[in-house]
Amino acid sequence: MSDPTGLAAWLRLTLIPGIGGESQRKLLAAFGLPEAVFAAGPLAVRGIIGSRADLLFEHDSADLVERSLAWAAQPGNVIITLADADYPPALLEIPDPPILLYLRGDPAHLQGRGLAIVGSRNATPQGCQTAESFARTLAVHGLPIVSGLALGIDAAAHRGALSGGGPTIAVVGTGADRLYPAGNRDLALAILEQGVIVSEFPLGTSPLAANFPRRNRVIAGLTRGVLVVEAAPQSGSLITARLAAEQGREVFAIPGSIHSPLARGCHQLIKQGAKLVESAADILEEFTDLVAESPSEPSIAKSNSHPIITALGHDPCSLDELVARTELGADRLLGELLTLELAGRIACLPGNRYQRLA
Repeated sequence: MSDPTGLAAWLRLTLIPGIGGESQRKLLAAFGLPEAVFAAGPLAVRGIIGSRADLLFEHDSADLVERSLAWAAQPGNVIITLADADYPPALLEIPDPPILLYLRGDPAHLQGRGLAIVGSRNATPQGCQTAESFARTLAVHGLPIVSGLALGIDAAAHRGALSGGGPTIAVVGTGADRLYPAGNRDLALAILEQGVIVSEFPLGTSPLAANFPRRNRVIAGLTRGVLVVEAAPQSGSLITARLAAEQGREVFAIPGSIHSPLARGCHQLIKQGAKLVESAADILEEFTDLVAESPSEPSIAKSNSHPIITALGHDPCSLDELVARTELGADRLLGELLTLELAGRIACLPGNRYQRLA
């Protein structure tokens, strides 16, 4: 937003307690820009939102407005409004777009559409590896990855996107000036170098439980689809998936063991019509207009020349044998094996053994 005077009016409109997004949108629809709302006076505004109109003219938010303007003047910080030309076009399609967006990083990443990858904060190691590998493969093919910067699956998705060289978008449920959770601070700083952090909440907003469903609609709104990796039946990830379906986005889910509580949410989504996903290719085929062929992964997806596939040979092989053959550490090898499995090049067999696929 280039006009501080105009932005001050937008901030004043949105920083008044008790005047929520629905009321703000009604006022903008009735009067146009925020300056016109305040110029209309209490009586006219009362005709639109009732007695709450008095809050608009009695509440003093000058300090918050000045603080927000000062924040937006710092390099790397941006506040954009619903009327700005660089407002994310995908969010204009949802029923309740945020009036303001507080951004850290490059706003240009919000002009396209990507895929949201979400799941449990208490994910299994396998689930985190799966999310990271999917995100890396999709990022390599040019698909931006959107998630919520939470622990578990969200963090793994952001890491995978960064390692794949693609942009990643973190939509947070706090003020954009707060890095939450603290354990993801380094990850958030890395995202600022290669993506953007997004919040609709005023600066200083704490991580209140009520904020996260609102955040989830923005996660879904910025995308063409949502992939749920691991989720319990009652979880925020399923809320994101439901909102995505209501917004006309695709919903994908990765199946798991029938004995795993974190697979039940995904199985529930599949029963409701979500696309069952076994590899990144299952998603890429749905977004052929958004993705590009990657020259950097042919050895994984299209040929048998990958060194791990060569080391496997044609008979089942244990992880220990592969460590010895490849001289790779077990952690790195597990990540590579998961990528190959998702690409359909190998299969994981009982007993922690792996086999090359034709």
